[in-house]
Amino acid sequence: MQIIACVKRVPTTDAAVSVTPDGKGLVTDGLPYMISFYDEIALEQAVQTKEALGGEVTVLSLGPASGSKEIRECLAKGGDKAVVLTDDEWMTRDARATAKALVAEIEAQGADVVFMGKVATDRDNASVGPMVATYLGWACVTDVVALELGEGGGTAKVETEAGLETLEFSLPAVITTGKGLNEPRYAGLKGIMAAKKKPLEEKTPELEANQAMVASLAPPPPRKEGRLVSDVNELIDALRNEAQVL
Repeated sequence: MQIIACVKRVPTTDAAVSVTPDGKGLVTDGLPYMISFYDEIALEQAVQTKEALGGEVTVLSLGPASGSKEIRECLAKGGDKAVVLTDDEWMTRDARATAKALVAEIEAQGADVVFMGKVATDRDNASVGPMVATYLGWACVTDVVALELGEGGGTAKVETEAGLETLEFSLPAVITTGKGLNEPRYAGLKGIMAAKKKPLEEKTPELEANQAMVASLAPPPPRKEGRLVSDVNELIDALRNEAQVL
């Protein structure tokens, strides 16, 4: 089985970010990076699928060549090889352009199933997965929190606004992973050493122009200074009459 785990390099959740002078992006120089949280879950599910059904896991990412450190970490956790579609403007690439680039490589790899996080922790769009499935013409199962997968298809529990739903689907499919599906493993010393010898290929993708552009970006306004209250009655009064949350 040919399995692909799509991952994205994003700034760490505790990174101190600042807006560029033109107000349309973030200053990226010196930022610490990580693999997006939900993509870690996708990678783990891809590796578990390989362990259960056999096959090969390809880690696929659109991002800068300088992101090889994070991709090597994915290989240390069980990926067999990696392909980086090099794009220095990956943080400003819209969902459609990103999906188109990923689809071309997924087709070239002859994948049977694609795992990716339900949402990236930087842009929070939750749209690349469904777009990839649409362009491929594959089944798409989103927000998966439990999964049973076989050679021809599987059964998944997905989170919806109404609660959990159980779905049956056939392969090939794009599966976006939610919190609770698994517990991502740590890279052991053996995996780290093995990752150094695993193939990591950099390719220059054909990128389409963005259809969605950031018009303006601004940090949130500073929070008002808090104050201490003397008793519960004063707290209730403040919540009711000042904050108006009661």
